[in-house]
Amino acid sequence: MLSNELIARYGVLVVFLNVLGSSLGLPLPVIPTLIKVGAGIALNAHGASPMLLHFATIVGAAVAGGVLGDLVWFQGGKRYGESTLHMVCKLSLSRETCVRKTECFFGRWGVRVLIVARFLPGLSLVAVPLCGAMAVRLRSFILYDCAGVALWASAGSTVGALFASQIDGVFALISHFGWDTLLVIGIALVLYVAYRYGRRVLLANALEKARISVDELHALLANKPRPIVFDIRSAERRMLDPFVIPGAVLVDERRLQQIVENYGANRTLVIYCSCPNDVSAAWMAKRLRRAGVKLALPLSGGIGAWRDAGFDVDPMAVESDAAISGEGEKLFAH
Repeated sequence: MLSNELIARYGVLVVFLNVLGSSLGLPLPVIPTLIKVGAGIALNAHGASPMLLHFATIVGAAVAGGVLGDLVWFQGGKRYGESTLHMVCKLSLSRETCVRKTECFFGRWGVRVLIVARFLPGLSLVAVPLCGAMAVRLRSFILYDCAGVALWASAGSTVGALFASQIDGVFALISHFGWDTLLVIGIALVLYVAYRYGRRVLLANALEKARISVDELHALLANKPRPIVFDIRSAERRMLDPFVIPGAVLVDERRLQQIVENYGANRTLVIYCSCPNDVSAAWMAKRLRRAGVKLALPLSGGIGAWRDAGFDVDPMAVESDAAISGEGEKLFAH
């Protein structure tokens, strides 16, 4: 454990390296580090001015490390787009939903989402490359990222300073028990990761039983009546990939009742999204079946699997299905 003497000497470096590693995707205890460093500053500082100076230095180190690490993912998103998003999602314990949630946040707030991204688990890791993929200007990215990291680091350090004596007592108790405490913490972390991984496997197995493959869909599209294919990707993901499976309708999965009313319960409905494991498509299919649709199936692998199978895609139509999606605006023309 870091002693107050070590914090006084190496606290800035420790914060910089922790935040840098965390920004790159490493599972480092950044918040506990900021809290401990903040507590150490409060206990060691002699006077308000030296304490504020130390806090400013710590926040500056956090901003430097955070923005430096984020720039790597930002440039990756800018250069490789969707591939980078899938890569960072694999680093998340909630990878099935992290991209979708981040896209929703970004669609509403734009680059300003970076101000709060680090306060929400999993959001920052995806929001940063998404900003690159969505062609956010570098200047705007750095400005909002600096503001977000500074706010986040200040909050962590301030908590440490406000509860300095209590936190110092907790860390003293941990130091007294030594390796036993570290072993318990390590076991707890392993159990948590195993629990999340187990949930992911169970979910994937459950969803795998009710899917349609791209080969099966291709065969169905050659018959009559053709199935209705729904594209429920976010507007941001459609900007990155403005193509659809031939005949697909752009819809908003939140308008479930309108979808059932417009297309009825007796048609075969196939849904695809851009989430890992097709989670959004699978959940929509499940809700449609509960609403009375006889056959609603998620497409395994989405439009990516469709392309990989060598099937054609169409440029996105100028008009979306405004009555269903709620998006009256024109999307793309190619």
